Amino acid sequence: MKIVNATSEVPGMTREEIERFLDSKLNLQLATTDDNGEPNIQPVWFYYDKDGEKLLLTTSKLSRKTQNLRKKPVVYFSIDDENTPYKGVKGKGIVNLVEDPDEAVLHGNRISIKYLGTLDHPIAKMISEGSKKGNNVVIEIAPKFFSTWDYGKM
Repeated sequence: MKIVNATSEVPGMTREEIERFLDSKLNLQLATTDDNGEPNIQPVWFYYDKDGEKLLLTTSKLSRKTQNLRKKPVVYFSIDDENTPYKGVKGKGIVNLVEDPDEAVLHGNRISIKYLGTLDHPIAKMISEGSKKGNNVVIEIAPKFFSTWDYGKM
């Protein structure tokens, strides 16, 4: 995975710092492109697979982002902390849509544990049930690079 500094004026993060940062409960801002070539940006929960170096999220098969990705499987993304010291990770990636319900349940559960801490929460149950019924897909993002910044190092 290529790691670059977002700007020459601000220090970036190491691979280990990126992995710790991506374990946080911050939202990933996902940008897809619609039929008119215009951006569609959605905040989403995600899970970072360190071994596979992929960002994973689940969503409805009928969502706008899924429909956009079926036509153009390229995304831009950003995860940033609005609290000082400001830091973040952004990049561009290629998407693979995984429609296997078992994969959707697996990754949906990982995401629910990360953000909710339990699978007993009503939102976790909704995600799991939708995935079991085949209503959800996994959006698997293979980043081409991570562009990082960390104002805490200044």
